[in-house]
Amino acid sequence: MNAIVQPNKFHRNRTEIVFKNAAEPRPRRQSRVLNSSDLFDGLKEIEIEHHGAVYRLKITRQGKLILNK
Repeated sequence: MNAIVQPNKFHRNRTEIVFKNAAEPRPRRQSRVLNSSDLFDGLKEIEIEHHGAVYRLKITRQGKLILNK
């Protein structure tokens, strides 16, 4: 396996090692986009269960979203 040392694109003072025969990274799964009005359906707060815990997703007076456990 051949390696190349090259400047890091995101950090000026760092270098990175790139392996020529390294496997290509898997493409990221696309995320699903949900409209908040569809989720809330006129409510100001909904509950979401995740791994046995219940979270509350709220719309604030300023129209922002807050997630609480």
